[in-house]
Amino acid sequence: MAMTAGCLDLPSKPDVVIPDGIPPDPGAPVPYFDLNSPGRTAELVREWATPISEQTGIPLVSIEAYGNAAEIQRQQHPECGITWTTLAGIAGVESKHGQYRGAQVASNGDISPEIRGVPLDGTAGNAKIPDTDGGQLDGDDQLDRAMGPFQFIPATWERFGVDANGDGVVDVDNIDDAALSAARYLCVSGGDLTTPEGWEKAVKVYNNSMEYVLDVRDHANAYSVNVAY
Repeated sequence: MAMTAGCLDLPSKPDVVIPDGIPPDPGAPVPYFDLNSPGRTAELVREWATPISEQTGIPLVSIEAYGNAAEIQRQQHPECGITWTTLAGIAGVESKHGQYRGAQVASNGDISPEIRGVPLDGTAGNAKIPDTDGGQLDGDDQLDRAMGPFQFIPATWERFGVDANGDGVVDVDNIDDAALSAARYLCVSGGDLTTPEGWEKAVKVYNNSMEYVLDVRDHANAYSVNVAY
């Protein structure tokens, strides 16, 4: 009797197991680079970032920004332990990695058009935050709005914002600047992000709810094994 293909017991490709722990899995280690290199240091991790971008569907420039920020923090503040997957998890939830509502991520990390949140008027689970910047950063002189790919409110950006792409401008709408600023903010807020307590405390500065914490966790853990989420 002839054996048809349907009778063959062919091995199936194993499914990727996505971790579910807190803190999320760190993913592929970001390679060392010289922080004092001129220009956009995020480009120095392009070889590392490329396969992650291809498999997760996250823009290459965004992955570079997360890796850049995590490695800078690792070298300058190793006690924090923040990982690129955590930054990717937050940016995935907050702005789809800078692509919310069709926004584009340019090669230098600039996001266009600008991403702005709703007025923070105390409804729909948001805090009520009266204007703190005269509308200069967020375009609203009545209430604050979250800004950029990491959705900073103006007062937080004024405290933690930093230039990370070497152009001399601290820009909330640049994903390099925003990622490193978010890493600084998270490290100050959570302390040791290698512990469940520290990681959860850090993430809750963005949104003080376990639903949000678990959403970021799920994104970050998926990215850690190169799975789109």
